[in-house]
This record gives sequence, structure tokens and C-alpha cells, in this order.
Amino acid sequence: MGTHSADDPLQAAEWPDLVPRDATAELRVLVLAGGLSYERDVSLKSGRRVLDALRSVGVEAELRDADVSLLPLLREDPPDAVVIALHGSTGEDGSLRGVLDICDVPYVGCDARSSRLAWDKPSAKAVLREGGIPTPDWVALPHDRFSELGAVAVLDRIVDRLGLPLMIKPAQGGSGLGAAVVRDPGALPAAMVGCFAYDSTALVERYVPGMDVAVSVVDLGDGPRALPAVEIVPRNGVYDYAARYTAGLTTWHAPARLSATAAPRVAETALAAHAALGLRDLSRVDLIVDEDDRPHVLEVNVSPGMTETSLLPLAVNAAGLDFGELLRTLVVRASQRRTLGRS
Repeated sequence: MGTHSADDPLQAAEWPDLVPRDATAELRVLVLAGGLSYERDVSLKSGRRVLDALRSVGVEAELRDADVSLLPLLREDPPDAVVIALHGSTGEDGSLRGVLDICDVPYVGCDARSSRLAWDKPSAKAVLREGGIPTPDWVALPHDRFSELGAVAVLDRIVDRLGLPLMIKPAQGGSGLGAAVVRDPGALPAAMVGCFAYDSTALVERYVPGMDVAVSVVDLGDGPRALPAVEIVPRNGVYDYAARYTAGLTTWHAPARLSATAAPRVAETALAAHAALGLRDLSRVDLIVDEDDRPHVLEVNVSPGMTETSLLPLAVNAAGLDFGELLRTLVVRASQRRTLGRS
């Protein structure tokens, strides 16, 4: 399998000629979306976008929820491949992927083990740190310990250790739900309460000022490649749920307005994070680039959003690629994994 340098982002002219259109004429794909997480509505939008994109390139695709009808369907009429457009725990904690493995149904994306690792931000950050990949200092604080040890004493010690400002977010979760930047000690208790509404463990992280960027990593058959970085400019300075999904609250630049020094560093760091967590097919790495052009990994998403304003489709467009063709290549590669496994 070929490799590419980090500062050589995938461009349309370099599209791997792997899957002739007629080779997918009989391919049946199931797109899973919805679920019961806080991100259900976003997931449904992602699923519909994926469905339309696959159909636009001649792939027979069907949209289904991950409910009680799923397992009978997989047993009686298994698809050739599954695209997981579920966000939140249902699509990202590895459990659904494990079920698909048991059912011998291939899917786009990383396996269950790697998904579990990436989903838990403190665990993922520990792996990144061990691999020499920069990520902001942090402490993971379960709600029970927070209460048992005394909230005031714990928060005072955290501020002493990490300083201000701080980034508070759920240890497991996405879409910016429960996230807040704390610049004043007096605002910290409320931020923790807001975070605990979404998860029993809070990730308290040193806030690194700089440019928010997201780098999507895809493997179309010639090794993982970094798509052009997308710069995120939220009006209120925090890329929370409202900023992501409310029109006018965020501006995106694709490609990001990175310096000649920062651009290759960002791509290289994203690829390193993707590899360190053992990911496959696609991922989205969220980073901060500080004033010295140094990237810091915030988190890695194994089931990135696919809506009109989601970051991966923006990166695909910036690379001059067709979203449907990219998805078609990924589902064919996924379906071939089952074929190879049975050969």
C-alpha cells in the first residue's frame, strides 16, 4: 500500500482508480442513522445526506434506524456494507460495530475496539500523549469523585494545576453538547453542572487559544491521506452545539487559512492521531493551532457529521472531490473486507 507525505493533501486529479462504476451495480448499502442519543436529529440529517450521495453515483442504498428491526433485517437480508451515520454513543462507542461484527456485516470505519478508544476522550488523549502527539493537559473528573472530595476544593486544585481559562466538556459525547469555556473561577461550578447533564465524567482541559481546525483523514486504497484542513470561526468564540447547527453563528474556511509552516504540521499531526488510535477508512481530527503554529489535538471523531455544514463534506469539496464517489469507494472497500475474510 502506498504512502504519501502529510503536506500532500488528496486532490481530485489523484483519485484512486479503484472502483469502476459498473462494479457497484449490484452493491446494496444500509445507511444507519437516528438512534436515541442527544444527537439524533443531526444523525438523521447526516444519514439522508449520505443516502442521497450514494444514490447519486448509482449505489442502491436504504436508510434505517438502529432499532429493534435492525437485527432481523441483518439476519434475513444482510446488506453488502453498512455506513454508520449515527452520532453519539450509539454510533461511536463501539457497541454497534461489535454487533455488526457478530452478524458478519462489514461497515465503513474503524473496528469496535478503536471506536471505543476514540470515543472516550481521556483514554484517547492518554494514547496520543504516549505517542508524542500534542494534546492539551487535562484531568478527567467523575461526578461521584467531584461530590465525595468536595466540589470547591477539587475545583480550586484544578485551577491551581491547569490555570485559566479551562475547557469543560463531557468525557464521552459530541456536537459540543455540554461544552463550555471557563475564564473566571466563579463560572466553573455552573460549567461542571452543565457538563454532568450529558455525561457522568467531565473532561477538564487546559484551554489553548488559537485557530480551530478540523482535518478529515480518508483511506481510498492508497493509505490514509489528510484532506484540506477546515478552519472554524464561531461568532461567540466557542464551537458549541448552537454554533455548529444554527445558521449564521459560525464561518468556515475550506481550506483553512494556515501558514506555510502550520499546514504540513496540522496534516502530519492528524495522520499521526488517526494511526495512534488504530483507525480505518475515515476520521475527523479536531485541533487547535496556537500562535506559534503548533497543532494540539483536541479529539478524534470516528463517525463525523455528514450534513451540508459538516466539516468532512466541506473538506471533500475543498479537495475538489465528489462526496458520492468518495463514499462509494469506501463502501466498496468495506464490502471487500468480508469477501477477503471468507476467501
